[in-house]
Amino acid sequence: MHNGCGMLSCGHFYVMEGTQCHRSKSKNLTFTYDGSYEPVFENASFQIDTGWRLGLIGRNGRGKTTLLRLLCGTYPYQGTISASTPVSYFPYLIRRPEAPAIDAVSEMEPDYELRRLQCEMEKLRLDESILLRSYATLSGGEQTKLQLAVLFSSEQHYLLIDEPTNHLDLPGRELVSRYLSRKRGFLLVSHDRAFLDGCVDHILSINRADIQVCRGNFSTWMENRERQDAFEQRKNEKLLREIARLQDTAREKTQWAGRAEARKIGSAPADRPDNYRSYQGAKAERTMARAKAIEKRREAALEEKKLLLKNLERREELKLVQLPFYTERLAELRNIRIAYGARTVCDSFGLSVRAGERIALQGPNGCGKSSILHLLCGMDVPHGGEVRRGSGLRISFVGQNTSGLCGSAAELIREKEIEESRFYSILNKLDVPKAQLERDLRLLSEGQRKKVLLAASLCEQAHLHVWDEPLNYIDVISRIQIEELLLRFRPTIVFVEHDKAFCEHVATRIVSMQKA
Repeated sequence: MHNGCGMLSCGHFYVMEGTQCHRSKSKNLTFTYDGSYEPVFENASFQIDTGWRLGLIGRNGRGKTTLLRLLCGTYPYQGTISASTPVSYFPYLIRRPEAPAIDAVSEMEPDYELRRLQCEMEKLRLDESILLRSYATLSGGEQTKLQLAVLFSSEQHYLLIDEPTNHLDLPGRELVSRYLSRKRGFLLVSHDRAFLDGCVDHILSINRADIQVCRGNFSTWMENRERQDAFEQRKNEKLLREIARLQDTAREKTQWAGRAEARKIGSAPADRPDNYRSYQGAKAERTMARAKAIEKRREAALEEKKLLLKNLERREELKLVQLPFYTERLAELRNIRIAYGARTVCDSFGLSVRAGERIALQGPNGCGKSSILHLLCGMDVPHGGEVRRGSGLRISFVGQNTSGLCGSAAELIREKEIEESRFYSILNKLDVPKAQLERDLRLLSEGQRKKVLLAASLCEQAHLHVWDEPLNYIDVISRIQIEELLLRFRPTIVFVEHDKAFCEHVATRIVSMQKA
């Protein structure tokens, strides 16, 4: 298939085009996590062309990271996995982060060539001097870029890249996207639409009922997905009408045949011919045969209907009721200076928050964006300058980190004093069913945990929402749902987010920050 998407049977994905590149194959792959009753994959057979720049997408909890781990051989599984090319996984867990970064390079790739590594670092705008620094002192963006440089400096490796954008600011994402667009041979998990559009040439989508391969970038896949969904919805509506009509007709035919059969059994009227009963019987049989034929057509229509809408990702509307504030201005920061010891992260910064504004803070990593959000919320941040918050201002905050989320959903509901039914309803619409929330929240995927925090925030009684990178680990469909929510209800919100498409669609004002 050279254009558009190919729909594949459940649990299977295949190469759609023949090339001369190497392939990674699996046969009858089955995997279930300990303690779980439902398999993540069941009898999955697939073949990946290792020459593709392949983007892997899907709702949170569908098994994207699990698939990468299985390809790496991290988990025990049933079935077979074979590959003509060795695989490498990103992110690599550095065992000695306190050591110089050059030691971390040796840990990732013992046989690395310094010249090739330097070449890749240059493409990613990394100064060689960082190799002499402790790996732990590198920023998240620097660690990401260094690991990618090491991985791509190796020969004959197929790279499995799991969400490389989580620690990258917007310029960093654009740089890495351009870098990957000039490479070949990787399977990339990302939920950033602009990032995917810039660097992949195929999309692998783990859907509700099957797996889909599409040639092109994310926008191509989305366009085809929406077109397919619209077609199936129209066909489904047509079949529903046809099924209802056939059902009514079959019922009428059956009732008539029953009445005719009853007349056949009774005595024939005096004015009717002698063969009246046999005539009525034959007519009843013909009518019953027609009724059975109509019923078969109805059953065939029902079977055809079962094939439709199985992959429809329903973007159900989320709701947000924000408390009105008694003044137009909710908060104001004047001449803010934030420093941690001798390191100043921002200086002379000002921000005014007015009702109805959706303010996006943007800037490079380390310029103090998160610190400003914490300060706005009244957290303990070493600062100079003036912070003004309206009297009685209630703020709902969602931070970057989900590590503090533990216990049950019921405990979180009691802690936050939020409405239970609304909380579960929001999460169900974000594709996190209530059944998954009955266990310890630490067992959820990172994306599901972030959805829990966002759902709690949407349920809180607040005048202002403050979100710090709310879309980290969140799947594409859910990102679109959150976008639509903010555009529909127009809450007052200050947020930091590096998803370019999200910011462009949602923000009423973008405030740029620079390093001090």
